[in-house]
Amino acid sequence: MPKSFSLFLALRYLKPKRTFLSIITLVSILGVTLGIMVLILVISVMTGFEQELRRKVIGFDAHVIVSNGGVLENWEATAEQAMKNPHVKAAAPFVQGPVIVEYQNRRLAPKIRGVDAELERKVVNVADFIVDGSYDLDGNKTVIGSELARELGVGIGENVTIFSPGNFNQILDELDRIERSGDKSTDVSALKQMILPTELEVAGIFESGRYLYDSEFLLVPLHIGQELYNLGGGAHGLALATTDPYLANSVRDELNTAMPPPQFAMSWIDMNKQIFDAIRMERNVMFFLLMFIILVAAFGIMNTLITVTVQKTREIGVMKALGAQTHQIIGVFVAQGMVVGVFGTLTGLAMGITMVQYRNEVSRFLSSALNIEIFPASVYQFSEIPAEIVTSDVVLICVSAFAICSVAALIPAWFAARLDPVKALRHE
Repeated sequence: MPKSFSLFLALRYLKPKRTFLSIITLVSILGVTLGIMVLILVISVMTGFEQELRRKVIGFDAHVIVSNGGVLENWEATAEQAMKNPHVKAAAPFVQGPVIVEYQNRRLAPKIRGVDAELERKVVNVADFIVDGSYDLDGNKTVIGSELARELGVGIGENVTIFSPGNFNQILDELDRIERSGDKSTDVSALKQMILPTELEVAGIFESGRYLYDSEFLLVPLHIGQELYNLGGGAHGLALATTDPYLANSVRDELNTAMPPPQFAMSWIDMNKQIFDAIRMERNVMFFLLMFIILVAAFGIMNTLITVTVQKTREIGVMKALGAQTHQIIGVFVAQGMVVGVFGTLTGLAMGITMVQYRNEVSRFLSSALNIEIFPASVYQFSEIPAEIVTSDVVLICVSAFAICSVAALIPAWFAARLDPVKALRHE
């Protein structure tokens, strides 16, 4: 197929006689390639973090939480009122708070979550996350997170001892009374009854995939949670499931309008707002910072074309003397920048997508080679590096890189087109 005058000369200039491709052109293409590859990799991983975190939160947390900052004494009435909302499909009470767990002289301070197993299944089906044992909360049984089980060294069928801070105020009051009392024996017996721990059998181990949940939660029957915190028949809150997780904010607003204070509702978006905002901000900041890699590559393209302009001054003068128009001369150098941009964009796109696909293998190889943990689960709360390629993000990156490369070629192209043919022909 016939080529245009400008494109023909641009390809000739990019292919010198002595070498297949000049070193400086290779460096320019490499700069664009690395910039696009890193941008695609980082933006995909940041997007994957946000989406995977949303999936983990939606899968394990209730869509809406109703509480009053203390104890819901009559949670049944609150649940009945909440279920009147057409977008609420299930409600379950819960008790949640810190405890001390002991197993074979190992002590940790996780959180218990006391739930009614039958009602909880309709809100969050923890049975989907069970990796060992079963989701059985009958009697004095518990289901614990995989990381917590590993740290305690406990297995299925073994018993853990739980000490609750729920009656600390009573213990302190009793100690004050003992100090004032003359007969110590009966008082000490009563105090022992107060601090008597609860033993629970481990019936199952769950793994949500999020380190925070797997290392900090024990699920216990609702009545055990109520006993540990001396709540009687009350609960700390009410967990609701909505017909669509992304309707949680509108359901929250409707419930806050309908419920009397001090009761209030919070959505899963509210409870995780800080981390989602942080990820979104980091994603945008990383995009602009890494775009400077492509800008540096654009300066390399500009330097290449300025060098070509100086070297080809006589040839430019000959072309202008033979009748080449200004836009044709500009087209020669802009076409060079565009060719470099196209090659850099395509290779960067291919390498970026490849790196995203094999990100975990690369991470494991670097961890093994450098003997350091590249992606600690305790910090990032995921066992593997999440990533999600969004087509619009990839298109924006590639178009931006190509545009920057093309604009970088305009400045030397403009100066080349403005050369005086007479002065250019005198140039040696």
